[in-house]
Amino acid sequence: MDRAALADFLRRRREALQPGDVGLPAGLRRRAPGLRREEVAQLALMSTDYYTRLEQQRGPQPSTQMLASIARALRLSDDERDYLYRVAGHGVPDRATDPGHVAPALQRVLDRLGDTPALILNPLGETLAQNDLARALYGDATAYSGWDRSEIYRWFAHPGTARAIYPANDRDRQGRALVASLRSAVAVLGPSSRAGGLVRVLRRTGPEFAVLWERQEVARRFVDHKTLVHPVVGEIEVDCQALVTEDQLQVLLVLTAAPGTEAAEKIRLLGVVGTQDLVGGGATGRR
Repeated sequence: MDRAALADFLRRRREALQPGDVGLPAGLRRRAPGLRREEVAQLALMSTDYYTRLEQQRGPQPSTQMLASIARALRLSDDERDYLYRVAGHGVPDRATDPGHVAPALQRVLDRLGDTPALILNPLGETLAQNDLARALYGDATAYSGWDRSEIYRWFAHPGTARAIYPANDRDRQGRALVASLRSAVAVLGPSSRAGGLVRVLRRTGPEFAVLWERQEVARRFVDHKTLVHPVVGEIEVDCQALVTEDQLQVLLVLTAAPGTEAAEKIRLLGVVGTQDLVGGGATGRR
């Protein structure tokens, strides 16, 4: 761990950002350039004292989880993220399926989407980031760990909860779409990647996945019209649009409804409902 290099890098990247770059209000007049330390700590979900000690070359070596949070908070590019891990004394994660890193360009767009559900996914169906409305609709999908981070894994390993957000008559189609997207991911990332590992794990969940896998269907379908089911506001018809990174490894999925429709009103209500558990049927953890 190179404490001096880490401290200087964090400070310079923090000073290069403005509040508007990370979705924060400008607030009162600032005496120093860039974000404040407490703002970075807030974005990284850590204490201000912990982050301050890193910039002051003090404290313990940060974990890879902490580094991933800091990289997201500072909107680091792939190369900058790799540098952060190296000077902190850690190996560099696989860019293709690292669930801790979000493409800065997609994150900047997500920061500006406050009136409709939006989330960022990787090829394994892991939610890397989501806004408040997506959290109200799906639950906090970033809170899972291990294979549970993957929507594809949860679909087959925990069907009772994972499929509840889809109407019963649309679940077969959604299951096929998830398997087809996983086959596409394996083709790009290779059988020895985490995508290939997910296939091997899913084969042990039961015959349903194996049957769908043998269909040899390949597709990455994000643009779609679908109905989602929320336990409080009911069924919501949405149009799905996607913004994909140049390397095709991350996608920003935006769910919208036509203005003036019942679905648009229900999306507005999601902002009121939030992720609270109303009458024992809240949305938390439902993604």
